[in-house]
Amino acid sequence: MEYKVPPKDSVFNTTFEHLPGFMMFDSTRVSPHSYLELISKVGEGDEVTFSLSVDTLKKFGALEYNQIFHRNDVIKGKMKILKIFKGEEEANADYKKEIELEKNRELDLLKKYVKEKGITAKELPSGVMVQVEKEGEGSKPDSGQTVLVLYKGYFPNGKEFDSNNGPKSPNKNPLSIQVGAGGVIPGMEEGIRSFGKGGKGKIFIPALMGYGMGGQPPIIPQYANLIFDVEVIDVMATPPPPPTPAPQMPPMRR
Repeated sequence: MEYKVPPKDSVFNTTFEHLPGFMMFDSTRVSPHSYLELISKVGEGDEVTFSLSVDTLKKFGALEYNQIFHRNDVIKGKMKILKIFKGEEEANADYKKEIELEKNRELDLLKKYVKEKGITAKELPSGVMVQVEKEGEGSKPDSGQTVLVLYKGYFPNGKEFDSNNGPKSPNKNPLSIQVGAGGVIPGMEEGIRSFGKGGKGKIFIPALMGYGMGGQPPIIPQYANLIFDVEVIDVMATPPPPPTPAPQMPPMRR
């Protein structure tokens, strides 16, 4: 699936050349004025183009006018049916294959980047790559511990998207990561385990270990591989949460 938006027909969302979308189609639950109206009219291997009126989508409550979708705009769509599955088991098996293909595509791009830059990096089981410039002191962080990190995040093309260690960074406080808690993207949480206190290096994160197929618009695009320069300020035990105050009993009435 692919969507383009005015004024220059720029790609707003696409799965072409990436992980295709998988869906269970129910002809009794078709949203009006959407690509779902076309599904029952196409077959395996078919490719169609279509247009969607932003005004009509707003009328049906599918979206609101904003900085991307404006009054009188027309969204241009493209859809290709790759395969129609006989059942959920067959679809799940194919989905797992496509996930592996996507992981390999992303990792190949990161490996190419690392090679071109002359960087020596180790590959972790998930596909995250780490260049350890300085290991740091003490044991590496483990689940349940908290790590304080200074970082700069950027894309392989060099464009920076976030940092807390630059002269123009709006927030210069170290990022607090509780290892194992899932508070940051999986690639960062896995990569930071390679550094002790005072450690420095780079973490190369494939898209599916970052913000994945959806990205984080408008800052992180779809399927974006990410690079982080990191410096671990401290590794420490996670402080216990504050005690929950006891509920207050209402005063007794006489």
